[in-house]
Amino acid sequence: MSATLLGPILAVQAQKTIERIRERRQRKLWVFHTLMATRAARLSTEHVQALNMIDLTFYGHRALGIHRRSKREQTVLNSWREYLDHLETKFEDDQAANWRARGEELFVNLLNAIAVDVDFTFDRVQLKKHIYSPVAHGRLEEEQERLRRLAIDVLSGASPLSMNVTSFPIDEDALKAQIDLHQSLRSALNGDGSLTVKVKDD
Repeated sequence: MSATLLGPILAVQAQKTIERIRERRQRKLWVFHTLMATRAARLSTEHVQALNMIDLTFYGHRALGIHRRSKREQTVLNSWREYLDHLETKFEDDQAANWRARGEELFVNLLNAIAVDVDFTFDRVQLKKHIYSPVAHGRLEEEQERLRRLAIDVLSGASPLSMNVTSFPIDEDALKAQIDLHQSLRSALNGDGSLTVKVKDD
């Protein structure tokens, strides 16, 4: 009798557990797919969103009220924290090349950890170099970053805003009239010309 009653309940619970596992895997796959698709455009909104979802997606799960996290998930979180710490590290312009190289290494570590967790097999060379990125996209991203930095420097007062004016729009007729007037006045005052004076009778 008890088996008859418990059977449907256990079946429902088992189905819910399977659905939760499937949903967790789908979220992990979304993060991995997005990071892979945008790894040549790391300033894109989608890339940043995927990075910010890592803490939640690989947090683990609760079973019987106990929080559990696999070693693979912990490896992902450790890799993400190390990469995030690097992203938030300030650097001087002459250190930019080293900063980018270190960031590339840490990002590949993160991608590799996520790939392992979702059961994909990629070697580090694939993750690092098998990317199609049009030259124009890279140039656009660099220009946007340069503009962002310049705008911040100007607005913060770190750099002055250049105000060198090379020319103004000129009305040729107005300019000629002004020159003629100036010459006429100068001639009159020097005695080379004359001024017309009208006297009005009150």
